[in-house]
Amino acid sequence: MTRIITAAVIALGLLGQGAPVRQPIQYTVRFPDPQHNYVEVEARVPTDGRATIDMMMAVWTPGSYLVREYARNVEAVAASAGGRALPLDKTTKNRWRITTGGAREIVLTYRVFAHEMTVRSNWVEAGFAMLNGAPTFMTLAGDSGPRVHDVLLDLPAAWTSITGMPDAPDGRPHHYRAPDFDTLVDSPIVAGTPALHRFTVSGKPHVLVDESEGGVFDGERAIRDLERIVSTDEKFWGGLPYDKYVFFNLLMGPGGGLEHRNSVMMTSTRWTQATRGEYLNWLSLASHEYFHLWNVKRLRPLELGPFDYEHEVYPRSLWVSEGLTDYYADLQLHRAGLSSRAEYLAQLSAAIRALQTTPARLAQTAEMASFDAWIKQYRPDENSLNSVISYYTKGAVLGFVLDARIRAATANAKSLDDVMRLAFARYSGARGFTPEQFRQTASEVAGVDLGPWFTQALDTTAEVDYAPALDWLGLDLRAPPAPSDPPGWLGVKTRNDGGRLIVANVPRQTPAFDAGVNPEDEILAIDDFRVSADQLDKRLESYTPGQKVTLLVARREELKRLEVTLGLEPPDRWNLVVRPNITTEQRSHLDAWLAANR
Repeated sequence: MTRIITAAVIALGLLGQGAPVRQPIQYTVRFPDPQHNYVEVEARVPTDGRATIDMMMAVWTPGSYLVREYARNVEAVAASAGGRALPLDKTTKNRWRITTGGAREIVLTYRVFAHEMTVRSNWVEAGFAMLNGAPTFMTLAGDSGPRVHDVLLDLPAAWTSITGMPDAPDGRPHHYRAPDFDTLVDSPIVAGTPALHRFTVSGKPHVLVDESEGGVFDGERAIRDLERIVSTDEKFWGGLPYDKYVFFNLLMGPGGGLEHRNSVMMTSTRWTQATRGEYLNWLSLASHEYFHLWNVKRLRPLELGPFDYEHEVYPRSLWVSEGLTDYYADLQLHRAGLSSRAEYLAQLSAAIRALQTTPARLAQTAEMASFDAWIKQYRPDENSLNSVISYYTKGAVLGFVLDARIRAATANAKSLDDVMRLAFARYSGARGFTPEQFRQTASEVAGVDLGPWFTQALDTTAEVDYAPALDWLGLDLRAPPAPSDPPGWLGVKTRNDGGRLIVANVPRQTPAFDAGVNPEDEILAIDDFRVSADQLDKRLESYTPGQKVTLLVARREELKRLEVTLGLEPPDRWNLVVRPNITTEQRSHLDAWLAANR
């Protein structure tokens, strides 16, 4: 997204030299029948004197690394000039060629079906609309240099609108102006009658936009906590890099978030505050997306800019952009006083547990997980547990271990916090950072060569070494007391499919895997005794580890008998706890880590 800054600077320079001002693309967005889930777009597009122009729709959106083919929702594309229809041909899956007939400006019209409730798509219904830039707006393909994109919303009566996009200078309601296409894509819009909750930090306005509170979600409580997150991150980074900020909070589920340059789109449910755990998860999501303001929206891997909206790009450092952001999401939440020490250690334990119980940790490296995001991260299947590691999860765990390593190397004088700030100072400009530059920056802060550690952590599938971090901070990874009479363990993951006990996936290194159980097998019986869909765990309590049983399964309508030797379920030894014999020095390290910036 740093291309936005560069483009603006170039544009100002050209204007200062008397260069001609490029005509903007002007959109009018209408919702004539929102109950039918469509948005209609009219775009007035300058031709710059060309005989033909190509219009393009993005196939993906920054922050979500999957080709989503947004053009699949586009209908009724037509072009005209002076009231005369113009020839229009679709040339690729997401491009349209218009023969201008010498017109200086053409009018392009189309409809977009908008009924996908995710943070990266569009939703339109009778009382509410959520629009993202990539799935909504076509632009000139191959346009060189920045071009203003104006958006005027023609809204139903009683609707209002809000976006992070700048207001257009004419002051008309619902009229916004993006200095370039990057800004347009990076500025979601919500229209309707949402609840607006406002707060100010360092003189800068912030607004929480709640859609569908339903008298359940307490927006005022939420902004009090969001204000603490904003203030904590401001202290961490040394300022706020925007004039205003918008938290879009669509309480319509399912949960998710997508960062933008001065806003965030989040989805959840209105019952998110019903329990302490659910609310902490929502705050963690908000903290994660807000931290992205610096880490990825401004400090980004080299490959992520300028954006190519029609093709995949292949960063190797999403463990930094997403994983370290995940690490800081919960850490900053605790530093803001919004979670207890026990709650924070439980959150970090969950990340460690998720990593250590995923067989794929021994199959895929952290950097390759980043590189393969386009084909694996967003396309989980029945074998993902065995083949795909999350760069969110492993990155967060590596952040914890790396943070402690730097603190130990510098006698607590420096930390991963300093690495992030130095990397931001050096690489948050137009270019971005390479994997090698981030590694070198960390070594510089630590005062020691961290190259061998990075090689093992990122380029191999070796197990993470927690011991140095635990010793520095006075922590242990412990398991709860083992049961005196443990049941037999099959190790298979199942789902209840209308009363049928279906195998969802089969992790490696489990009795089920060794016996040849397959995903989508239907488990019918153990030792010729029927097993109902909700009774597998109860039935296994009748067996002991090491006992041999016969599993009857149905596979593609054929019955098969599989011989299984039940095992002993591995203990959950991934619970972070403070050592009972923690030393005074270790306690000071622990306090310094958790209380930074307070």
